[in-house]
Amino acid sequence: MNELTIEATLENMYTVLGFVKRHISECPEKVQNQIAIVVDEIFSNIARCAYSPGVGNVTVRVALKDSILLEFEDSGIAYDPLSKEDPDLTLDLEEREIGGLGIFITKNIMDEMEYRRDGDNNILTMKKYLHDD
Repeated sequence: MNELTIEATLENMYTVLGFVKRHISECPEKVQNQIAIVVDEIFSNIARCAYSPGVGNVTVRVALKDSILLEFEDSGIAYDPLSKEDPDLTLDLEEREIGGLGIFITKNIMDEMEYRRDGDNNILTMKKYLHDD
């Protein structure tokens, strides 16, 4: 598995996106774009919230075989993004709660997602299967 440890700041987003895209460059462009959305969402959430108001590191792991495996690990505050209820898309915009749409989109892009807390670390593991279309 390929690994990058970097300071979790929004300024490092392009470095993280470039790292992941390099390792999935053999995938169809549509899949690469979907993964970029996921990486943007998860990394920006960690950068904004995990260490607030401070800053810490995040380790991003990516592997490509018959699926894309992504993993984000940080030592910020404990937070399970999968425990949040999906937004009610039937409500008018004014009636909806703010937030949660990015994780909802991520859940719909990825085929598997798992969160675990290992000691002081948040670990979010995601898998996207590659299908022959």
